[in-house]
This record gives sequence, structure tokens and C-alpha cells, in this order.
Amino acid sequence: MGSQKKRPVSLTAQDREDLVRVTTTGVRGASMIMRARVLLALDSSAGDVDTKEAIAARLGVSGETLRLVAKRFAETGGDVHATIARKKRDLPPVPSPVTGEVEARLIAMACSQPPQGYTRWSLRLLEKHVALVEDIPDLDHSTIGRILKKRNCVLT
Repeated sequence: MGSQKKRPVSLTAQDREDLVRVTTTGVRGASMIMRARVLLALDSSAGDVDTKEAIAARLGVSGETLRLVAKRFAETGGDVHATIARKKRDLPPVPSPVTGEVEARLIAMACSQPPQGYTRWSLRLLEKHVALVEDIPDLDHSTIGRILKKRNCVLT
């Protein structure tokens, strides 16, 4: 009951109707339906709200899930659709070391003459030579292969 005092969930009639529609019609992800059911159960505008334990047992979720959905509802400013939908990632977790300049240098290296003693470039040989060049980050042979495939460059 503590989260009801800290972060009360109060839905409008339109929001309730939208959430009921999410839970009963159409094809949606299980987590989206679960969050919609949690919001409907936590809604204090429809009357008294059961205890956290009773709601969690009835919906088959944990008390932590109830707390997180109520917290997200408060963070989104009461936007129901933003609460039940997945968050969009702002940026990839790690920026790719492969930039346009790195791709261009790698393709130029692959199109050049192979070193003496070799008849053609291989992915492993390119990997070794990329490691020797100081201004190109070290790339794995599979990454080199993906770059060359993306640019339709064939090692002959």
C-alpha cells in the first residue's frame, strides 16, 4: 500500500478504455498487456485499490513489478501509452569503431596488391595488416568480412 501513497495511479475514463482495449483485443506483447493490467489494477480513480500483495497475486506478478510500473507512470507524467510501451534506446551501447573513413581505408587496402609472398588477400591477412596500421582500429576478420560484403568487395 506504500507505493499507492508515494505514487498514486489515477487514470481518466479514456485511459481506462484504452488499457482495456489493449488487454482484450489485438495482438500485443505479453509485457505490454501485463503492464496495462497492472495500471488498471492500481487505478485509484475507479475506487479503493487492493493491497500490493493482493494485486500481485491476482495478476501473477511480483510486488517489484507493481512498483516499477507505478514509478514509470509517474516519470512519464501520466502518459499511459509511454508507460506500457518499451523504452526506445537513445544510442547504441558502444559506438562502432568502423566509420566511413575506416571502411574506405580497408577497401583500398583490400583492392591493393597483396604483400610479397601472397597471391591474394585473405580476411586473416587483412586482419594482420590492419593491426599494423596505426590510425585504423584493430578489427576482427569477421568484421572485415562484413564490411567487404556490405560494399560488394570480393577478395580475388
